[in-house]
Amino acid sequence: MELIRLSKSCISEKEKIAVLEVLEKEFLGMGPKVKFFEDQLSQYFDKRSVCVSSGTAALHLALQSVGIGQGDSVIVPSITYVATFQAISATGATPIPCDVREDNFTINIDDAEKKIKDNTKAIIPVHYAGDPGNLELIYHFAKKYELRIIEDAAHAFGSIYKEKKVGSIGDIVCFSFDGIKNITSGEGGCIVSGDENVIQHISDARLLSVENDSSARYKRKRSWNFDVRHQGWRYHMSDIMAAIGSEQLKRFGELQTKRKILAKTYQSLLRDNQKIKILNHDYDKVTPHIYVVVIPESISRNELMKKMLENGIQTGIHYQPNHKLSKYKSNKEIRLPVTDNYCERIISLPLHPDLDVSKINFIVEKLLDNIKKC
Repeated sequence: MELIRLSKSCISEKEKIAVLEVLEKEFLGMGPKVKFFEDQLSQYFDKRSVCVSSGTAALHLALQSVGIGQGDSVIVPSITYVATFQAISATGATPIPCDVREDNFTINIDDAEKKIKDNTKAIIPVHYAGDPGNLELIYHFAKKYELRIIEDAAHAFGSIYKEKKVGSIGDIVCFSFDGIKNITSGEGGCIVSGDENVIQHISDARLLSVENDSSARYKRKRSWNFDVRHQGWRYHMSDIMAAIGSEQLKRFGELQTKRKILAKTYQSLLRDNQKIKILNHDYDKVTPHIYVVVIPESISRNELMKKMLENGIQTGIHYQPNHKLSKYKSNKEIRLPVTDNYCERIISLPLHPDLDVSKINFIVEKLLDNIKKC
């Protein structure tokens, strides 16, 4: 029985050839391929883009670029991958978990407003499953409290908000290009911003804050005489990664279309089912990274996932709430009603461009059968 994978890298011969071309030049670090990929992304977003080694690195550098550090707090939804919280705590700041909206699991601004403190300096809305939520409301909220906005758009490459691409608008927007994202560079990520100070800071900070080293690396050179003015990290992207990302970006139209078709198929099959709750995403605008459903309270999630695997179907959990993890637990009880209600009931179904509609029909059939058995 062939396993239907939850997610996977979807690589063509073009990406493989592009990597071989880099290997043949025997220059594997950050060089002209990174510059080319950044230029492609800047054209795509119509805004400056800087590539880094991961989406987590993108968030960390974005926070650092606006001065977030020790003693500061940053508001962030609890339902996100731990990377978002780790990026905040890596600066010395404290992540303040808040609740999500029941309809699409994006940040709940009413709850976020309750979490504002004198030391709150930023908010990170997470574009869960590719959905940016109500960005207009989020930006109004941030302006009211003089907060910087760092959008965690790891899931949302290709999504649209009010006829504009996510990343083409906003303060600072961070994307992930890891192996299973909407486009991949193997690992990697990027930061998009119209703030030139942010872009310059990140361009240096990804290379240990060696000033203007990016321009040398693009030409396969090194900076031998230099200055360093602030903390930096080894967070740059390699030419191997950029070669993959560049070809993926060229193919993005087909990858995006496939993801939307599959998500719309799930929606049509599950929309009228009384036992399964589906999230309210508009797949004409949202490019889905994952497909999440909520199962009945009476069902054991572990048992259901086990039965699905016996049917040859991988499933996942996106995500464990961070306010329940040992590192981020508070001495005081944190009550997040929507998060607490759904965190044990969410399950992710397979979604990637190498699936087809017949597989989605099979997955839904087995899901509903197994729910009856659990």
